[in-house]
Amino acid sequence: METKAVEPVRRRRTGRVVAGVAGGVADHLGIEVFWVRAAFAALTALNGVGVIAYGLLWLFVPQRAAGEPEEDSANPRERQQALGLVALGIAAAVLAGLFSGPVSGWIAGPLAVALVGAAVVWREADEAQRRRWRAGAKSGILGTGRSTIVRVAAGVALVAIGIGVLLVNSYGIDQLRFALLAVVATLGGVAVLTVPLWIKLINDLGEERRVRIRTEERAEIAAHLHDSVLQTLALIQKQAEQPREVKRLARGQERQLREWLYGRVVEDNNEPSTVSAAIAKAAGEVEDSFALAVQQVVVGDCHLDPNLYALVQAAREAMVNAAKHAGVADISVYGEVEPERVTVFVRDRGKGFDPDTVPEDRHGLADSIGGRMERHGGEVRIRTRLGEGTEVQLMMPRKTADKRETGART
Repeated sequence: METKAVEPVRRRRTGRVVAGVAGGVADHLGIEVFWVRAAFAALTALNGVGVIAYGLLWLFVPQRAAGEPEEDSANPRERQQALGLVALGIAAAVLAGLFSGPVSGWIAGPLAVALVGAAVVWREADEAQRRRWRAGAKSGILGTGRSTIVRVAAGVALVAIGIGVLLVNSYGIDQLRFALLAVVATLGGVAVLTVPLWIKLINDLGEERRVRIRTEERAEIAAHLHDSVLQTLALIQKQAEQPREVKRLARGQERQLREWLYGRVVEDNNEPSTVSAAIAKAAGEVEDSFALAVQQVVVGDCHLDPNLYALVQAAREAMVNAAKHAGVADISVYGEVEPERVTVFVRDRGKGFDPDTVPEDRHGLADSIGGRMERHGGEVRIRTRLGEGTEVQLMMPRKTADKRETGART
């Protein structure tokens, strides 16, 4: 197996700021030149180590030949970054010279690292993020409000106190104590001055979280619409010649979409636990079976016990009778949950009928509705007239232990 030879370090001929040392080292290591320049700037704070290392590499590392290929680095933005890092390195070296002695390790070194770190963060941010930071700094630091003036004054005062303590007490028995006090005061001042940037950063994180939540919600809605509405529309296209089936599919999809939008989805085990959910389930079954519309409204809600379950079943049977015999395209169901009882009205504007002429073999009205309600202590009232439709009123008392409202649903 052949091994690729490692090319020796060569200084760049193009795109350089001083001698092309940083670019050559970056090409040799396979990293971006920014990181090499940042390392030199940080080392400069350590008694000029970065400058010494750069000078030695300048002396001992040859330059690339004129015809030797190299990466195109003639980028104005990269050159600005390089000049900025050079300025940071010079500033760090000056600070290290000013803060000679033990204090240089506590302030100059960390300050240089912080400056280089800030440059790295600034460089990694996109242009939109940098514009937001600049706007936040301008409005927070250069504002004219009283709070802004107080904050800036306090920050400047703390920094001045820190520098004053450091200069006056740089030598003496209590040097360590005054140095620590200087560090604390300086860091406090920097913290106060950078409050707007931190607040802006927190706000940006919050905005990013809100955008992510909205994106997830849109993805969930899109997935649900694809799995439900779009599938139903495809079925409707295939069965366009069957109006009855098209109407059934459309009504079923409308009901499912309303349940999903308003949080009225029936439990996964198909056994609703409240009166409103049970009536909604019964109405949906009638719609699907007879391809008509059941307009339902339920005011209030409560837990579904055996007596109220019988009430719902009787209401379902009344809907079925209307769908079979009334000759209408829609049925109205109105339910009302009161502290003492639950009442359900099933209405249609169909043919109507005469209760006295109902054949004896028709047990739906007498047994499935009237008999079921009577066995559970309820009442049934029927109002009907030929040609004017029918209204079935069902009333069921509530148990004492369950006489409480659990919200309104429509």
